Amino acid sequence: TIRFSCSSVCVSLKAGVSFMASSAVALRSNSVLISSIFPSNRLLPSLSLVPSVLRVPNVPPPRNFSCQCVMQSWQQRRYLEERLPLSTSIDVQETFPVFRGAEEQRLAFDFESYLRAKQAAVNEALDIAVPLRFPEKVHESMRYSLLAGGKRVRPILCITACELVGGKQEDAMPVACALEMIHTMSLMHDDLPCIDNDDLRRGKLTNHMVFGEGTSVLAGDALLAFAFEHIASATTNVPADRVLRTIVEVGQAIGSEGLAGGQVADVQSEGDPYVSLETLEYIHVHKTALLLACCAVSGAIIGGASDLEIERLRNYAHCIGLLFQVVDDILDLTRSSAELGKTAGKDLLAGKATYPKLLGMEKAKQFAAELTRKAKAELSIFDEWKATPLLAMADYVANRKG
Repeated sequence: TIRFSCSSVCVSLKAGVSFMASSAVALRSNSVLISSIFPSNRLLPSLSLVPSVLRVPNVPPPRNFSCQCVMQSWQQRRYLEERLPLSTSIDVQETFPVFRGAEEQRLAFDFESYLRAKQAAVNEALDIAVPLRFPEKVHESMRYSLLAGGKRVRPILCITACELVGGKQEDAMPVACALEMIHTMSLMHDDLPCIDNDDLRRGKLTNHMVFGEGTSVLAGDALLAFAFEHIASATTNVPADRVLRTIVEVGQAIGSEGLAGGQVADVQSEGDPYVSLETLEYIHVHKTALLLACCAVSGAIIGGASDLEIERLRNYAHCIGLLFQVVDDILDLTRSSAELGKTAGKDLLAGKATYPKLLGMEKAKQFAAELTRKAKAELSIFDEWKATPLLAMADYVANRKG
């Protein structure tokens, strides 16, 4: 075998085995220096390196010798450790910490690339899950809104939470898609003339403007019903008790004491000049935060998380959900319709209570910063590297522009 050390990680691997990593590496054996640059990976796109593959040639398998692997950063060391062949034995020596601070990891992590990769996977799964079939009109309506784009924060949150606790993307994908179906349904119904009466969503005409109110209502109903069917029928290789617990979690998040209840309270408070901060928080916790919390919790359940991990993820996503709405209220007053992809200033014209209206713009921004801090603090029990996507998501929600 060839034995070399990369920072604090010592690895043994068979002679002549090829492997790739996103790093510039120098291998030194006695007085011989072997250098190679490996291809960059989407997870570390800041490294603009020339693609090639390292192979240590002409080394007799029985002979052992030491090589020193000099890496440019801790990310490269971790990347190499995770992507060596399965047959590779890894002996971690605690010569110094593998990780630096969570903030340094967040800065080095390219969340935009991570987001694009997850969005692509979710979009593909949604397209497959809801094909065009008879009756065509209702399925066209379902697909029109479901595949209209969007940030896919909810399904990505579900998948990321599942992966954080040791689960796999493919295990969480049916639940993630179901949650996006439910979210899409809520947008379709929210845009109807009887509720928000909006004609623009994600930069396109709203569903009822294209298919009519009746079809839009029924297509939303169909997405809601199919969401539960999809969780139950498409989730495989996951214990049945986890699937059942997830279905209960989703039902609680969107019923009369969840999303629907928050929507009713929102409609009732429209035009009321005496709406309190407590009522506003109730509206947004139930209308937005509970579904986001359900996304994280559902992913964690599917991934086999402990009760403590589930509750910490619930608290994290609860903060993210409220943060999402606070930022939404701020953007509604500071961005154009073109930037938002929906009608700007709509809440102000409708006389709705918002955080900037009740707190003032500056205090609303301070509240958003505090929610971001609290959300990150909930992740302190998890491995820093694995929690990096969720830490980055908190900043993404806080700093989004549309």
